[in-house]
Amino acid sequence: MSLSVNKPMNIFGGWEDYVERLERNWQETVSEGDTVVIPGDVSWAMNFREAKADFDFINRLNGHKVILKGNHDYWWNSMKKMQGFLDENGFDSITILHNNHYPYHEYGICGTRGWINDSEAPADAKVLAREAGRLETSIRSAVCDGKIPIVFLHYPPIYAGDYNYEILEVLLKYNIKRCYYGHLHGRAHRFAVCGEYDGINYQLVSGDFVQFCPKLVM
Repeated sequence: MSLSVNKPMNIFGGWEDYVERLERNWQETVSEGDTVVIPGDVSWAMNFREAKADFDFINRLNGHKVILKGNHDYWWNSMKKMQGFLDENGFDSITILHNNHYPYHEYGICGTRGWINDSEAPADAKVLAREAGRLETSIRSAVCDGKIPIVFLHYPPIYAGDYNYEILEVLLKYNIKRCYYGHLHGRAHRFAVCGEYDGINYQLVSGDFVQFCPKLVM
């Protein structure tokens, strides 16, 4: 979203009137008792002040929203500060997914941002190791709570011929069966992995791929 930041998304193909389309599709699809996961790139904002308009829009939408970090979420902060931001503004329909899980019936909604698959730079390796650790922490919290983990990531763990082995090892270790991810837009859709791979069902759910209509998970 970019409701208070001058970074219009409609300059990209397929993003024309995306705010209006998203709101209409969301309100027609999601009921107040539903839970929707937004796997990153929630706001272009650089801080909480700039993000307020975007969160106000999201909070007004039907259902409960669980959000995790994307590569453009520069407003992201410590869990304590993010929860304080939500509480201070009355954004009570939004939950932050960060080193934790969100219980939904017998399932545990788990996830983290992830990282790029095609770099061997030391700095990238350090970030990837941290993200793999966060994913494991999230999944373990669900398992310890007696829940069946379902994983949401921002970055795809598999893309074309690139594999994010650190993330994949965690998914396989905990016998994850379903993984949803975003990040890919436009022409990148053609290389997305959608379907079963090594016993895990992967689905791309980025906004333009699902035509700005929430995808039914269960």
